[in-house]
Amino acid sequence: MKVGDKQVTQSQFEQLIADLEAMQGPADLNRKQLGEKFASLFILAQQAVADHLDSSPEVIRQLAIDRTQILSNAEFFKLKEAAKPTPEQISAYYNAHLEDYDVVTLRRVFIWEKGKGTAHPNGLTPEEANALAAAIKQAYASGSDPKKLIKDPDLVHVDDQPLPFQRGEMPAEMEKVAFVLQKPGEWIQVPNTPGSVVLLQLVSRSRRTLSEVTPQIEKKLQNEELRDELKALKTKTGVWMDETYFASKAPVPGSSTEPAAPGAGKSSTERGEQDERHP
Repeated sequence: MKVGDKQVTQSQFEQLIADLEAMQGPADLNRKQLGEKFASLFILAQQAVADHLDSSPEVIRQLAIDRTQILSNAEFFKLKEAAKPTPEQISAYYNAHLEDYDVVTLRRVFIWEKGKGTAHPNGLTPEEANALAAAIKQAYASGSDPKKLIKDPDLVHVDDQPLPFQRGEMPAEMEKVAFVLQKPGEWIQVPNTPGSVVLLQLVSRSRRTLSEVTPQIEKKLQNEELRDELKALKTKTGVWMDETYFASKAPVPGSSTEPAAPGAGKSSTERGEQDERHP
C-alpha cells in the first residue's frame, strides 16, 4: 500500500490492525475497508503536516497527551506482566485460604409478603407466607412438586434446579447462614429479609480444586501486586497536589473528561469528534 510518499508493507499493515484492535476491539470491517480507512488517515495526517498543523500549540499539546498515555500504558503492562504470580505462589495461597473455595449447592425459595419493604403490595400475609414455606418444605420432603402449591408465580420463586455458590458469591446475610448448613436436605430461613420469606435448602457441599480456581487466584494476586507496585511508584516519585484547589467540587471549566486509567488508554482518533471515525 502506498499513500503519497508513505509506503506500508503487508506486515506493517497487519501490525497496524493488531494495534488498533488492541485499543478498540475487533474491527467490524473487511480488509479493503480497513485499507481505505488507513489511506484516509495517512492522507489527512500528511496534509496536516503540509499545513503546518503539527506545529500548532493545540496539536502539540494533544500529541504530548497521547505520548504520555502511550508511555503510561506501556509501563502499566510491563508492571502487570511482572506481577504475575508463580504456580508455587498460587498453590500456597490456595492452601492458606481453603475455606474461601468452599461451595454450597442450594435450592432457594423466595416468598413475598405484603407490607413495608416489599415490592409486592399484593403479597401474602406473614401467616400465609410462613404456611406456604412450611408446605413447600414438606413437598420436597415427600418428593411431590412444590410448584403445584404456588397460586401466583409473581409472589413466589422456587429455583428450577439447585445452584452452586462459592464463598463471596451471595449477599452477606444469605452467605452467613448458607455455609452454616452441613447436612444435605437441611433447610434454613434467612433472617433480616423484610417483605419476604427466604428459605435455603442444602443439596451438597464441596470445595473447588486448585486447577478450577487458579485463574481466579492468579488475577487476585496479580492485582494486589500491581496495586502495591503502583503505590510504591507514587511514593518514590512524589506527588503533590494543591489541596485547596482539588478539594473544590466545582467542575473544571470546559472539561467533561478524565485521564484514562493505566492500561485503558484510547487512541487520539477515539477521542476525536470527526463526523467520520478513522482508525
